[in-house]
Amino acid sequence: MASPAPRPNLLLIMTDQQRGDALGIDGHPDLLTPHLDALAAGGTRFRRAYSECPSCIAARRTLLTGLKPHRHGMVGYEEGHPLEPWPTLPDLLRRAGYQTASIGRDMHTYPEHRRYGFETLWHAPFSDVYSEFHREIRFLSTRKSFHGWPHYLDHGMGPNAWTARPWPFDERFHQTNWAVNKAIQYLDERDPSAPYFISLGFVAPHPPLVPPQFYYDRYHARALRPPALGSWASLPGPGQDVSSARVNLAGESLQACLAGYYGLINHVDDQVGLLLQRLSMEKDPPVILFTSDHGEMLGDHGLFRKCMGYEGSARIPLLLSGPGIERGAVSDAPVALQDVLPTFLALAGVEVPRGVDGGDLRTAGSGIPGGSRPWRECLHGEHAATYADVSGMHYLTDGRWKYLWHSADGREQFFDLAADPRELTDLAGLESHRAALAAWRGRLAEELAGRPEGFVSSGALVPGRPHAPLVPTASR
Repeated sequence: MASPAPRPNLLLIMTDQQRGDALGIDGHPDLLTPHLDALAAGGTRFRRAYSECPSCIAARRTLLTGLKPHRHGMVGYEEGHPLEPWPTLPDLLRRAGYQTASIGRDMHTYPEHRRYGFETLWHAPFSDVYSEFHREIRFLSTRKSFHGWPHYLDHGMGPNAWTARPWPFDERFHQTNWAVNKAIQYLDERDPSAPYFISLGFVAPHPPLVPPQFYYDRYHARALRPPALGSWASLPGPGQDVSSARVNLAGESLQACLAGYYGLINHVDDQVGLLLQRLSMEKDPPVILFTSDHGEMLGDHGLFRKCMGYEGSARIPLLLSGPGIERGAVSDAPVALQDVLPTFLALAGVEVPRGVDGGDLRTAGSGIPGGSRPWRECLHGEHAATYADVSGMHYLTDGRWKYLWHSADGREQFFDLAADPRELTDLAGLESHRAALAAWRGRLAEELAGRPEGFVSSGALVPGRPHAPLVPTASR
């Protein structure tokens, strides 16, 4: 009797706040990501991957559960809520015999050190007050305890600001370096008799925009593509707070911001290259899924940060590579973070829990093997109002068209992503697209029908209804 095929090792690599177009292989004119480009070319690249709720906590809950945001209950940003009662990806894999580890940037769960299925948590390397880092940095050495990342202290750059500068400390203390070194340590020390699932998280390229000096200089010295500015957009006046969601960046402010953001991604890419070298020595190399929780507007349309339905904020990179994954495939199917859990469970031979919304990514698009159920026609995303001057929104996309509905005032936007990937022209007010707009409006009404917020009445969308970060319990 033949022995069963070994279950694959699984590696999730996740950046924080990386735009979907922030890859060289996606056609970015300035950014260098050779290792991620090679990973993409050696597997399947999903060009139309999205974050269903583009901010950190809700997005990561979607990945961990395989559920749409309104089904796990969080559709905006709000801290301090346990993730219950849903089973998580690491818990399901742990029960199936996988070693599970979360290394680097965590999944922003609450309480902070609750494992949610991870056997190993290596998140806060600088919590030891006697660490070398504390001794070298004056500000930290005066604190009795320290549970955060040094990225957020002692250099003057804010955790949500567009201001940037080179990382002021030794590069070995950068979270990107630390996370990869700890992942290699885990591979060296783990029990080789069982398969592993590693979630490797980076703080980058989330602000503070503080890449090591080499990477900052590489981009600061070059002419870089300016942000997109749609004909529908407006720029704020001078004097905006550096952490504002509305910006008007130009000159050195823009150059430094882009250099900081691109430098962080280039730095991650080189460190991922180091990890890939180590993985090439493995007897059983893992299936690797690379993605991010959401994007970054980066000045597009006078906007910064996330929580919006535009491409800069909502579209994310998603690469799947490794044993059993088709090489050189590119899919334009609308995929999302809810698809990570069922994909990894299917690869591991673990039954997907009933009620999961996502699907196996290997079934998405023509030419990608596996699965039997049809892929989704379009994807729904949303985010409750977060910033003072950015309203809540819902979006639908099939990868070609995108429909946006702003829940506060009912304003609509409609974009042809094939002809206009940077969303420069809003088609919503054009007579030539009136019928298409009505059809997409009807699709969204069907998607939101029955929601307790009352977004739909008598088959029509209703603006001005409460759109809070937590969905009333009745919908779950």
